Amino acid sequence: MGMDGALPPPLPPKVPMDRLERPKVPVERPERLRRIHTDGTATTRTRNTSAAESDSSLSEDYSPLDTPTDDAGEDPSDREWNARVEAAIKSIGGRADAGALRQVASEIVVKGDEVHWDDVAGLEGAKSALMEAVVYPFLRPDLFSGLREPAKGMLLFGPPGTGKTMLARAVATESKCTFFSISASSLTSKYLGESEKLVRALFSLAKKLSPSIIFVDEIDSLLSSRSSGENEATRRIKTEFLIQWSDLARAAAGSKDPTPTALGDPSRVLVLAATNLPWEIDEAARRRFARRQYIPLPEPATRRKHMQNLLARQRHGLGEMEMDTLVDLTEGFSGSDITALAKDAAMGPLRKLGSKLLSVPVEEIAEIGLADFKESLKAVRPSVGTEGLRKFELWAEKYGERV
Repeated sequence: MGMDGALPPPLPPKVPMDRLERPKVPVERPERLRRIHTDGTATTRTRNTSAAESDSSLSEDYSPLDTPTDDAGEDPSDREWNARVEAAIKSIGGRADAGALRQVASEIVVKGDEVHWDDVAGLEGAKSALMEAVVYPFLRPDLFSGLREPAKGMLLFGPPGTGKTMLARAVATESKCTFFSISASSLTSKYLGESEKLVRALFSLAKKLSPSIIFVDEIDSLLSSRSSGENEATRRIKTEFLIQWSDLARAAAGSKDPTPTALGDPSRVLVLAATNLPWEIDEAARRRFARRQYIPLPEPATRRKHMQNLLARQRHGLGEMEMDTLVDLTEGFSGSDITALAKDAAMGPLRKLGSKLLSVPVEEIAEIGLADFKESLKAVRPSVGTEGLRKFELWAEKYGERV
């Protein structure tokens, strides 16, 4: 009661906190969207959209990633491949870790990257050797048994950039086999014993998905010469790889079926490797490579064909005489060096335009000429020295084969 005897005004009723109206502030949140194309492929993108408009701003042909999508657009070959891999994993059972098998199948197996013989310029001798050692035995296993049984290991060695990896991809395509592409990082793990599991899974899956090629790029980093001061984990992975490799050869030799075609045929699995440092490979691994093919620097005819392939879709003014001059100027260049030279020369007509480049129509840009290549030769030089090339020649004479 106040000083004048009047009652104070009543207090307003208390409103529960959960009924208080708060101002609605749009919250920006990223939303991942998937677009299903007519060819069955899918693309994703992330955009920021407010919470109030997120339901109404979606395009009709986009759906959130967590929303089930129709599998009708999936490639039938992918479904068939996934079913084949799952069947192989189940048939292997407890002989290899299931998680390691799925990791090998998802990260190592290469599908859809086809390279044919015509994509590799030159190297006819190496192609013939690979056809005899790999392609024919895989396609006609009934003819290659007993003494004709194919080798379990083949090594491609030579200077860098000569097409060793391209040859391996071409072999996988032409022989219609499963292609396992691995490196040292593919089989290493920070957890104790995981690397050995991956190696066992690799060979087990290769046998189940035969005919198979286990391609090891830069094998000197995986199977380098063993030494007393070597790390224990590195030594174990080398030992496991060599053991699995030997078991592969013994299983193939013990097969009594003269025409093996069943799933899991070890006689149709090949370890194909490439290296720029063949002298660094361990002796035990070198012994298992029954075929050691030297891939030299490209010869003049190969350099000409490679240059013609690179310039096939470009406007150029190189005739026969200019091409002969260019072949002579690229003596000692590897295949990758020639590609780098052609890319730099193709930029020559654009460099001459300067600031006018942004306004000149495409049809008015000058052709690539011999002068552009001569200018590029000042910056692009051979990557293989004479001393290094001689070292490859000596190793090939001692351990390799040449055709």
